[in-house]
Amino acid sequence: MASPSHSRKTSRAPLTRKRVLRAAIKLADKQGIESLSMRKLAQALAVEAMSLYNHVANKEDVLDGIVDIVVEEIEVPAIGTDDWQAAMRQRATSAHSVLLRHPWVSMLIVSRVNIGPAMLRYVNATIGCLCEAGFSYKMADHVWNAIDSYIYGFTIQELNFPFDPSEYADVATNYLSLVPYDKYPYLNALAQQVIDGTHHGLHDFEFGFELLLDGLERIRGRM
Repeated sequence: MASPSHSRKTSRAPLTRKRVLRAAIKLADKQGIESLSMRKLAQALAVEAMSLYNHVANKEDVLDGIVDIVVEEIEVPAIGTDDWQAAMRQRATSAHSVLLRHPWVSMLIVSRVNIGPAMLRYVNATIGCLCEAGFSYKMADHVWNAIDSYIYGFTIQELNFPFDPSEYADVATNYLSLVPYDKYPYLNALAQQVIDGTHHGLHDFEFGFELLLDGLERIRGRM
């Protein structure tokens, strides 16, 4: 009869690159990307650290791999659609949702060269959608970067904002004395609206994105 330890070993799922990367994502989601190390990853998988190197080259390889897996979760825009704005809107909404679900990934995307298959497919589809909608390659590049700058910037700000939305009214009340009406009348008036509930003070992802789309529509086909 097999020993309990032998049974545990034989029933454990085999170690694969995908399993290693999924475990890394789970660890980063739970503890933050700064907690990710080869040692902790090995502990999470209940394996020896050296065994990881049969599937990933090093930590940099892990980071590249987990970024690409997360990007695969984002909805890819259709090329040749009749409504490019709807395609970009859905892409942005999907990206924003995915980036909030994995709070660590935005900074990795904007600070690294990401050339995994999912990222390449995602970018190619984005450029294709814009070019087929009438933007030149040059303008499609500008548009794509403008859209992504908004998505990543808004998301990073939302993830790092120092107050919870439920605290806005109390915070405005506490800081009101620092923005006296005689010196800062418009800021004071806005704070008063947050305090009395006239304005919730929440940042609106869709509002800003619609402004961006409207501006991009006006330049479509010009260059």
